[in-house]
Amino acid sequence: MKTKAIGLVILTAGLLIFSQTLPAQLPKETEAQKMQRMLWWTDARFGMFIHWGLYALPARHEWVKNRERMTNEQYQKYFENFNPDLYNPREWAKMAKEAGMKYVVLTAKHHEGFCLWDSKYTDYKATNTPIGKDLIKEYVEAFRAEGLKVGFYYSLIDWHHPDYTIDSRHPLRQESDTAYARLNKGKDMGRYREYMKNQVRELLTNYGEISIIWFDFSFPGKNGKGHDDWDSEGLLKLARSLQPGIIVDDRLDLKDVEGGWDFTTPEQVKVAKWPEYKGKKIPWETCQTFSGSWGYYRDETTWKSPAQLLELLIESVSKGGNLLLNVGPTARGTFDYRAQERLKAMGEWMKYNSRSVYGCTEAPAEFKAPANTLLTYNPLTKRLYIHLLAYPMGAVTLEDMAGRVKYVQFLHDASEIRFTTGNDEFKNNLNLQLPVLKPPVEIPVLEVFLK
Repeated sequence: MKTKAIGLVILTAGLLIFSQTLPAQLPKETEAQKMQRMLWWTDARFGMFIHWGLYALPARHEWVKNRERMTNEQYQKYFENFNPDLYNPREWAKMAKEAGMKYVVLTAKHHEGFCLWDSKYTDYKATNTPIGKDLIKEYVEAFRAEGLKVGFYYSLIDWHHPDYTIDSRHPLRQESDTAYARLNKGKDMGRYREYMKNQVRELLTNYGEISIIWFDFSFPGKNGKGHDDWDSEGLLKLARSLQPGIIVDDRLDLKDVEGGWDFTTPEQVKVAKWPEYKGKKIPWETCQTFSGSWGYYRDETTWKSPAQLLELLIESVSKGGNLLLNVGPTARGTFDYRAQERLKAMGEWMKYNSRSVYGCTEAPAEFKAPANTLLTYNPLTKRLYIHLLAYPMGAVTLEDMAGRVKYVQFLHDASEIRFTTGNDEFKNNLNLQLPVLKPPVEIPVLEVFLK
């Protein structure tokens, strides 16, 4: 009996050690199950990104600590003076909804390490600043009240945490391996990994249903960090266990892991075509800014016009993707007046033309886009939407569409657009007869009812 007992102990210990070396097992789901889980997101098409933290005070880019190579001590003045006394997330939520956005993602923690919620695992948080309260709680409540899906951004990077090792993206980055080794002596990424898991557990436990978590970001290689440094599989397993329906981006460095991501995230670019992975079209979302920075940048002047922003949205949908458009609130907690102006303009267009966005996707290849237009398509209603980026003089020709169209109208006012078939060699074409004057709409849309 004694020998058997010893053997059992050894076996148990061996199994324990073995289990600890196994990679975290991610939940399995079929392609159909994944599509159903993400259906609300692919239908929504338009969301708001919010980058807000201590960097709103210097107001010269969210990477200011990195760009200017500030120490924690030099950056401390922003923590001591963070007091967004005009913070009213109900106003934020109202503006997002009126702009036509369906979901929102807020930086709960950005690279600077500052936390907008009352985390038990750090003193570097909003409740210890002059504002003295959990800013996440109010955000969640306000946006839910407007019917928007709520998400969190959580930076894997942390330039403030004492155990986060200095790397090539750190404000204190070095030129030699010797210098890195000297500065990182005593730092423990194992403790930092546990810190991250504890914080993710707080965010996904204390605020009800969370629809999206945006992890940012991996940079593997020399003096970089990848999935092993973050224990990305462990983080993702934790997130999915706490919020089974949650949607996760692709920045954990788990591209080749089954179930390791839900959508890809081209940043600050117009994609040329629907992104693919291993020869297959994948869910995607482009994240874009109004100007050249994510955080509030007082003196930045390269702001996109409403027409440019609308074109970004339409082009994303025309290639089967979403637009996550960023706002960087001020240090007092308000949206910059330039952001408000553009949100209002987009909302005015969406009020009348959102049918060409929600539930829409890339038009089938058989539909040829006329010059200076973008096409979207709703597969449920079988309607084709033609977005007139440059208003034509009197007519638009739809090639090879004769006999396929029941009715055409302007979307903004449901006014009829008459059409005729072409002659002779153009008999398969449809000629849409447009008014000479452009309607008072930033980008007019033609709604084509297909047979």
